[in-house]
Amino acid sequence: MQGTGLLALLGVLAPVQALIRFGCSQLTVQRLDPLVNPGLVPSPHLHQIIGGNSFNVTMDPGSHDLPALSTCTTCQFSEDFSNYWTAVLFFRAKNGTFKRVPQIAQQGMEGTNGGMVVYYMSDALFDTAQKSKVTAFKPGFRMLVGDASITSRASARKYRQLSYTCMENQASRSPETISFPKTPCKLGIMANHRFPTCWDGKNVDSPNHQDHVTYPVTGSFESGGDCPSTHPVKIPQLMLETVWDTSAFNNQKDWPEDGGSAFFWSTGDGTGFSSHADYLFGWKGDSLQRAMDAHSYVTANMLKTQTIKEQNKCTVPDVVGEKFDGWLKALPGDNMITMKPTRFRA
Repeated sequence: MQGTGLLALLGVLAPVQALIRFGCSQLTVQRLDPLVNPGLVPSPHLHQIIGGNSFNVTMDPGSHDLPALSTCTTCQFSEDFSNYWTAVLFFRAKNGTFKRVPQIAQQGMEGTNGGMVVYYMSDALFDTAQKSKVTAFKPGFRMLVGDASITSRASARKYRQLSYTCMENQASRSPETISFPKTPCKLGIMANHRFPTCWDGKNVDSPNHQDHVTYPVTGSFESGGDCPSTHPVKIPQLMLETVWDTSAFNNQKDWPEDGGSAFFWSTGDGTGFSSHADYLFGWKGDSLQRAMDAHSYVTANMLKTQTIKEQNKCTVPDVVGEKFDGWLKALPGDNMITMKPTRFRA
């Protein structure tokens, strides 16, 4: 799929230097994946989705104007009608049954119904200068980071910036691991999804939803790594944080007696290596560009905002009609579990 030519892009778009951080409540939890499995009802595994209510089973690639199709969004910035989604986390008890792990809002966003915290940045997360020049996403842009089929550390290393944080409290941000934490987490497990930050400057999508973007040649976006010649355009570092409230499952007496994984993605993965996230750009007009041109840090006063109560009101219909609350004998979709034996210790 072709977008604006690279030379025209570089000549027209202003450099952007900013970091914005905001919360988005839950839009829906369903077995739908219009990026990887468009039109398939239900999709192979369960996802938790945030953003604009134009989200649907197909998300027609020919429809680039998500804001025109949406009437509300679950995000704090009410001009962001993008959609973001990840797999869902489950706890496995000693009797082999599963229970969906609830999500918890981050500090300052209390009252948010599930969801995630979203970042767009041009430099390292806590670099207040944000001096690097990046180019905002174009209408129709979409991408996927991670791979739902990965269950090995070697394969997971391809995606440099997908990680987990075992949270002692709301301030916990380290250490980060690429597999599920090996010990109980007092507050919960934060899943961190950082998307690639180099774009080919032409395609707003690719057949696997990944080839039009890539990581820097060396290091990472946050370390100032250069983009390769094949993907010369620096785009914002999009980062998602989801805090899964595992505190109710910290009693090891409830954990599997075989010493295996206690937590599983809805894909059936008990290692954590299959972590993945999807993104469909949907900011209204030039709102994201303006926000990033403002050289702001965390806040963006030029953008329209809404209350958490308003965010929580935005939903979409359940087209699958699947029950997944309470204790389940199997994961939704009856996905087979994959794990490495791991004896957690308190």
